[in-house]
Amino acid sequence: MKLAIIGQGGHSKVIEDLISLNHNHKIVAYLDDKYEELHMKQEIFYGPILSAITLNDLFRELKFVIAIGNNKIRRLITESLQLSKENYATIIHPAAIISQRAEIDHGTVIMAGSVINAGARIGAHTIINTGAIVEHDNRLGDFVHISPNATLTGNVQIEDGVHVSAGATIIPGIAIGEWSVIGAGATVISNIPSHSTAVGVPAAVKTKQVIEGV
Repeated sequence: MKLAIIGQGGHSKVIEDLISLNHNHKIVAYLDDKYEELHMKQEIFYGPILSAITLNDLFRELKFVIAIGNNKIRRLITESLQLSKENYATIIHPAAIISQRAEIDHGTVIMAGSVINAGARIGAHTIINTGAIVEHDNRLGDFVHISPNATLTGNVQIEDGVHVSAGATIIPGIAIGEWSVIGAGATVISNIPSHSTAVGVPAAVKTKQVIEGV
């Protein structure tokens, strides 16, 4: 599979290493807006993000991976490119444990040591980061980020754009509203409304976010 990585920050380094573990995958392009124009160096293309449209016409069966940790930016990129879901690759580390009865949508990246159990549904362009646990029957929306060592116990509902920070735990049956942030190490024992930041043990809503366009 020919792959183009969108974004060249720290998160993209991890995804690049992940891709290198599969010898059937080949990175043919890096796209980031630090580049002013599309160019080739040592048989690899480099260019601004909108170059994805040009490359999609140039290569047959090219797949893209948005290697950016910020949920809102990933969403903005998909909106600007207007590519079909078939244009995005789903990348899974071989050291992840995923139930055959789990469902994973396009553009999602699953890191080493993570666990996704039976009946879980993971939305598009979501990140399941290193060592995160997504237990049975969880429902995760699009553009979600589950950070390292976070634990979602059974039947948790995570709406679009939610960021669950490192080491947080969400008890069974809890719902987290869209575009909310759960702080690092928090323990969530009650539902969290949309556009909120919740921190602490037990987690309490500290701020209500005002986010344009989400």
